[in-house]
Amino acid sequence: MTFARTRGDTETDSSRTDSAARSEAPEVVRPAAFAAARRGAAPVVAEPAETSDLAPVPDLPQPTSDRRKGNRRMARKTRAFTPPEPQHRMHGWLPRRWPALALIMLIALCGGQILATSVPDLHALLLIGSAMLGVLPRRAARQMASRRHGRAKLAVCVVFVALPPFLFALGMAHWTIHGGLPGDAMMAAVAGTSLVAGAYLRRRPALMFAVHLATWTAVTISFSSIAGWGTLALVLLVSARVSQEQWDEQLRDRQEMEANERAQTRARDILADYEETGQGWFWEIDRRAQLTYVSPPVAEVLGLEVGALIGQPLTRLFDMDQSGEESERSLQFHLSARSSFSELDMRAATDEEVRWWSVSGRPIYDQFNNYVGFRGSGTDLTERRRSQEHASRLAHYDSLTGLANRFQMSQSLEKILSSPQLHHRDCAVMLLDLDRFKHVNDTLGHPAGDALLMQVAQRLERAVGSHGQVGRLGGDEFEVIIPRSMARDHLGTLAAEIIYSLSQPYSIEGQRVVIGASIGMAVSPADGSTSEALIRNADLALYAAKDGGRGRYHFYADDLHAEAEERSQLEEDLRDAISNGELELYYQPVVSVASETITGFEALLRWHHKTRGPISPTKFIPIAEDTGLIVQLGEWALRQACKDVATWPEDVRVAVNVSPLQFANPQLPAMVMKAIASAGISPEQLELELTESVFLSDNEGTDAMFASLKRIGVRIALDDFGTGYSSLGYLKKAPFDKIKIDQSFVRGATEQGSRNGAIIASITNLAHALGMDTTAEGVETMDELDLVRLHGCSHVQGFIYAKPMSAKDATERLASGLQADAHGPRSARAPRQKVLRKVVLDHEGQVYNGTVRNISSRGAMIEGLRNVPTGTTFVLRLSREHTISCTTRWCEEDRMGVQFERALVRDSAGRLVATQGAPPVPVGASATA
Repeated sequence: MTFARTRGDTETDSSRTDSAARSEAPEVVRPAAFAAARRGAAPVVAEPAETSDLAPVPDLPQPTSDRRKGNRRMARKTRAFTPPEPQHRMHGWLPRRWPALALIMLIALCGGQILATSVPDLHALLLIGSAMLGVLPRRAARQMASRRHGRAKLAVCVVFVALPPFLFALGMAHWTIHGGLPGDAMMAAVAGTSLVAGAYLRRRPALMFAVHLATWTAVTISFSSIAGWGTLALVLLVSARVSQEQWDEQLRDRQEMEANERAQTRARDILADYEETGQGWFWEIDRRAQLTYVSPPVAEVLGLEVGALIGQPLTRLFDMDQSGEESERSLQFHLSARSSFSELDMRAATDEEVRWWSVSGRPIYDQFNNYVGFRGSGTDLTERRRSQEHASRLAHYDSLTGLANRFQMSQSLEKILSSPQLHHRDCAVMLLDLDRFKHVNDTLGHPAGDALLMQVAQRLERAVGSHGQVGRLGGDEFEVIIPRSMARDHLGTLAAEIIYSLSQPYSIEGQRVVIGASIGMAVSPADGSTSEALIRNADLALYAAKDGGRGRYHFYADDLHAEAEERSQLEEDLRDAISNGELELYYQPVVSVASETITGFEALLRWHHKTRGPISPTKFIPIAEDTGLIVQLGEWALRQACKDVATWPEDVRVAVNVSPLQFANPQLPAMVMKAIASAGISPEQLELELTESVFLSDNEGTDAMFASLKRIGVRIALDDFGTGYSSLGYLKKAPFDKIKIDQSFVRGATEQGSRNGAIIASITNLAHALGMDTTAEGVETMDELDLVRLHGCSHVQGFIYAKPMSAKDATERLASGLQADAHGPRSARAPRQKVLRKVVLDHEGQVYNGTVRNISSRGAMIEGLRNVPTGTTFVLRLSREHTISCTTRWCEEDRMGVQFERALVRDSAGRLVATQGAPPVPVGASATA
């Protein structure tokens, strides 16, 4: 069933809706244009003229030219609406009243018979009769023309249009010549018939010209006079001119008519195009809120036919449950209140694809001001909402990893800390920073770095699991929020699991990459009750974890603020020191074990601060690495070491440490060559020490750098072997000349039960098999020297031979000869710490007071007793709960050194448990003191 309106009602409604739009909803899309479009075309259905409402009209025929039916893009002269074309195009050539020309010929024949002296002969009658019969079969002529094209259609035109007047004129002329018909009567009959035929063909100049040509050609042929042929030529010229003018005029009329039709249907075409683009659509409902019109694209989206939607409620188009309560209430309110509405977001009632529409509408009234329904429009919001959702996701989530971004994490933390209930504000914040990520970016490129970050995010989410929320703050910084109270030991366990997971090897573009992670943690409310305080304190804890050696976690402590300020000041002072030349190189000898001669020196950076005195390299080197100053420092150290070694014997080398950032610099070979050439030394006198971290990227650039350095002729040593990510694959492909055994393996190697000796032996055997030298670092006692010599180390470096010295002292040392003598204690003692603690010593019932000045797990230095023989035993009371037996090993004045019977136990923080309790009661004091 369709619904229609009379033309008069439509026009009245249009004026009504226009005024309503101006007074009620000026911003609503104006359906008046839509109504005008419906008025623009000729009426397609008969509509009741007296209805004041939208009345159903059953079984109305649909126009074949309606562009909403069929293919609107079919070929036509114009895309504007055109009226239905005739069934047979020959109707445009042959006038409908053309058969009446036979009656005109009959009248002319009868008139001639009255004036003639005799009846026409048989030839004249045959010609005139043929002419009369030729104009009668109009329907047959149209059918024949409709099935033919081109010349065949022209032949039909000649036979049924031009030939009958020719035969009639020829018959009349024959009657005049042979039958006694007066000439003037013949001319009158022929001229009259020709004029009637021309009148029928007045809108067809070509056919009219053909009729006149055929008529007077027949007359001229019959009489064959020169005057006749001349007259015929003149008439033909005049007729051709007149026909051309009529043809031009008809063409102008046709073009004007088509232009008028296009103007009348332009609004309809524009709206039809707008509908078919899918950008917008139109709808109309009656007073019962039932659809009377809806654009076909809407039906296509819903998977229905337009006819199935007609008569349905307007809400049938929308999924009211998913559109939101506000949109649903607004639509129902406006329909009930009969008020205009604009841009309501509604979700389409589709089962598969989610689509959103923006719907606008306004009420319409008839000429009697009666409410008859609503008209409106809609636009597709799907892509806009998707763009908004995408923009919202970008605003809250990291586009690379899909994790929450800084803004989202900040909002989550603020939400937790602003909870109405205090116990819901307990949380923990972890800040993570990837170790050596910058090196991956510099060597493999940013695409590889992005791929690595995505894998890190996945591992981090798996490690944290349901414990909390994971986010990326930017670069290689991540954050974890634990939204509940968790014991510190559990937090430490989780942090350790995260570090372990992130430190496992990665595969990036077929290459093996190893990085690490450091974590700083702050807990609410103990470490702060605001998000700013928690983040700041977690950041301080992260810096502490990095300073502690990376690859570890650290909880916030109050003293970290002072450390952060100190670090910031130290960084500023370091920049000034580099600019002012306050740094210098110290050199520690490297001694051959076989000959006990100095074969070289290792260059070590030293910084004597102008106000703070000597600054340990363990403090300023990490700062230089974090800030990138290590590159500048390394280049200076390389030049200065080459300059210093130039003053030494040619068989003495100098070893210079090269940072991973320097090694990744493609200009490193050029800098090395420039330093060697500037100092005028041999390349064999320079040894570059690299750590295993240069292999973390494991790419072709590493191999190319090794090849470039070896072509120069310098020696390459692998420093701190065994402390990083050791791999025999490094030794297989890297052209090392030496392996340096880290001092952590040397320290404690002589202790009973230590496995360090076996590790040293394995390294030296491997190096010997590969044709490499070995250097044991940090040798300080004679026992350690004997051990590394026993296991086959080729070189030794440590305090056992000499401490690092200035370039001047090194030069003076070499001037006295290359021979080196070992000096040091026989064995190492346990690390001691300075204390000031009152103790009580008991020797065979004699009790003495004393003061411990330093202590280790194996012994202590005690002040207060004089002239104590070596070997004297005491029972030492370190606290009220702990006593231990000890033996005197030496005594000088009022100080003596004692060795404990057994080693003291340390707690998880490395402190001696025996010294944590209250000190014992001194001799002579009250027991209650």
